[in-house]
Amino acid sequence: MNKSDIRHLNFEQIQDWVLDNQLSKYRAQQIYDWLWIKNIASFEEMTDIPKALREKLSENFEIKQIVSHHIQVSKDRTIKCAIRLFDKNIVESVLIPTQTRSTACVSSQVGCSLDCKFCATAQLKRKRNLDYQEIYQQVYFIKKLAYEKYHLPLTNIVYMGMGEPLLNYTNVMKSIEMITSPKGMGISPQRITVSTSGIAKMIVKMADQYVKFNLALSLHSAIEEKRKQIMSISESNHIDMLVNALNYFYEKTGNRPTLEYVMLYELNDRIEDANALINFCRKVKSKVNLIEYNPIDHVPFKKTTKERLNHFVQHLEKNKMIVTVRRSRGEDIDAACGQLANKNVLFSV
Repeated sequence: MNKSDIRHLNFEQIQDWVLDNQLSKYRAQQIYDWLWIKNIASFEEMTDIPKALREKLSENFEIKQIVSHHIQVSKDRTIKCAIRLFDKNIVESVLIPTQTRSTACVSSQVGCSLDCKFCATAQLKRKRNLDYQEIYQQVYFIKKLAYEKYHLPLTNIVYMGMGEPLLNYTNVMKSIEMITSPKGMGISPQRITVSTSGIAKMIVKMADQYVKFNLALSLHSAIEEKRKQIMSISESNHIDMLVNALNYFYEKTGNRPTLEYVMLYELNDRIEDANALINFCRKVKSKVNLIEYNPIDHVPFKKTTKERLNHFVQHLEKNKMIVTVRRSRGEDIDAACGQLANKNVLFSV
């Protein structure tokens, strides 16, 4: 018999099942808390529930739990986790610690739907979207790991791992709903950032839902032809479309989007590129996050030099841009931005 994953039932549905089986109503809350707050992997772990009820749950449902497949620790304390899903596919999640806080970088797809030229994940074929409970479990796993390894709280979550989040829209939104719910992890939406390569209509859809989390756009060039060289998605989501979508997002949510910009040597790091970025920012209320490029196999791009990066930053700041530089973390274990590609694990079956 094919059993359904019990985490696909919301609280009301679990309550209905409990009442349909002539059980006390409070059992629904117990079951729900075990599934989401304690994130158990089997019904046997529900120790305050009678054995007969645990057996009945097991007869009717299953719990599809992720498991740790492989862990690597960087010299800078970043931890990359290869996560095995119920169907034996593998995704990667990353714990990025500082001295006082930690960030979970989570995946939303097995592989990726897009083909951004600088990104290792884009070289993997998209196998499937992650279910919302699989995304939730990644966050839970990283939260637990942060405490066990470094005694740190999980303070931030970024949807910047494998996959394009807005091409798994329903599951991403549901995962955020559960992560932020008091019946889940209770993490503030202001601590969550969803990064997209730029799907204009989905940015508008998020705005219409008045989302409270942060949005990051992978821009990488504000010159149309250059962006098309780097990201083929720009063929159907032109820069002017993104300007309109981001302005609409800001108007609806009040959240200023962040523009992610990977610095590529002699491709998008010239003053003409900086001027194009300045013009883009003058059209969109935004912040700029410059990212050090992390080399990957079989692509021609190079990391910009320190001098060119500093010159680029100074030119932006001289023109009153809000700009930060994100330094690479976990590069030695292929855990940095754009490097997640399951290089050290067997990918899928």
